[in-house]
Amino acid sequence: MQEAVFCYVTCSSREEALAIARRLVEERLAACGNVIPSMESVYRWEGAIHQEPEVVLILKTRPELVDRVTERVRALHGYACPCVAALPVIGGNPAYLDWIRAETASADD
Repeated sequence: MQEAVFCYVTCSSREEALAIARRLVEERLAACGNVIPSMESVYRWEGAIHQEPEVVLILKTRPELVDRVTERVRALHGYACPCVAALPVIGGNPAYLDWIRAETASADD
């Protein structure tokens, strides 16, 4: 059984990633957001190849909140089509997984 989900998000800046992480933690949609600076992305967008610096944001949440997390990221994000990919966590420290569940519990309301 899938116990938790890590949502991988890319952002244009550290400030944007921190703002999104803070908002989702405040709203209890995520228990934690890890901001990892200084990544370089190479991608095709609207027919052209781009290379841009980006920041990784990893949000820790529950599987049943992924749709809500995705919608909130889309609403808060500056990109027209932000990367939000949910990666299942199939095991780990039970106490940590319980903490994720506890910290996102009131998001069901």
